[in-house]
Amino acid sequence: MSELVARTGRHHQRYEAGCRLIAGCIPFRFRYSEDSNGNKSEKILEVLMINSTSGPGLLFPKGGWENDETVEEAAAREALEEAGVRGELMHFLGHYHFKSKTLQDEFSPEGRCRATMFALFVKEELESWPEQSRRVRTWVTIPEAAQCCRHSWMREALENGFKKWNDDGMVRTMKATNNQLDACDGDNNTN
Repeated sequence: MSELVARTGRHHQRYEAGCRLIAGCIPFRFRYSEDSNGNKSEKILEVLMINSTSGPGLLFPKGGWENDETVEEAAAREALEEAGVRGELMHFLGHYHFKSKTLQDEFSPEGRCRATMFALFVKEELESWPEQSRRVRTWVTIPEAAQCCRHSWMREALENGFKKWNDDGMVRTMKATNNQLDACDGDNNTN
């Protein structure tokens, strides 16, 4: 059982011009495939997706940005609550607009949302996390993620934000804190 508790309710959510403000991320890692002798060979980039609780397909962690946190803090919190991962936000991927029937409320009657998405380099996968009983984690390649992504706006964040950043060398564009990498090379050292 997780000691962490997911935030619930919408009374502390942020809204702007009739849009509910959402924060999310595309968690990623590197792994190495092994050749027939058990030696590391190809470096593979994988992204982490979670199941939807309301239908088929996979999602990236995301949720409401609350009044007492920055958008970066909200994105990291959602990754922890929904996917049970901690890491470093490396790059702002963009703003993505969408409509949601399930997110209609008095402040956004049409269900309009604006998601701010980030790339999150995963450093820790928790064995226990707040939404563990409702969520299943799945590591997939970028092409696999594009195929199974439930929402078109998330696919856009993956293909036009994350993949482009990957193709451009994955250089950190967000302020680093102590002991963080300057670029995502998959190593856990600062040399």
